[in-house]
Amino acid sequence: MILWRTYVSATGATKETIGQKLGLPAGSLIQEFGYDEDVDFDLRDALEDFLGAELLDEDDQEVVDGILLWWRAEDGDLVDGLMDVLATLDDGGVVWLLTPKNGREGHIPPVEIQEAAPLAGLHVTTSESLAQDWAAFRLVMKQGK
Repeated sequence: MILWRTYVSATGATKETIGQKLGLPAGSLIQEFGYDEDVDFDLRDALEDFLGAELLDEDDQEVVDGILLWWRAEDGDLVDGLMDVLATLDDGGVVWLLTPKNGREGHIPPVEIQEAAPLAGLHVTTSESLAQDWAAFRLVMKQGK
């Protein structure tokens, strides 16, 4: 059984495992929202290989360690989207918001993410380039929430 897989970006610049990039321990329970035909399947496969399990879909009601949220400009209000995914997130859990990169259809400017996160009770801590077409933003619950 493969417990991790090295994920190499489109540029070949990184050889860290996807779990290390996302700061997730092996065996974490991750729920995915916003899945569609445009998601990065290599990223999903690498994450599932690392976790040793499939990602939970948005209909699952289990408490999870992390959320993988694919979000595009046409998906609606980002604050509402962020608040909707928090119902199953465990205390101390993390939300990874993936949006199309600049210049791609559905792109959300980082300033909009910075504005939306606090309204949903979250704080943006970092961003990563995890896939060729998607930018990833790490969000955590604000202290005292």
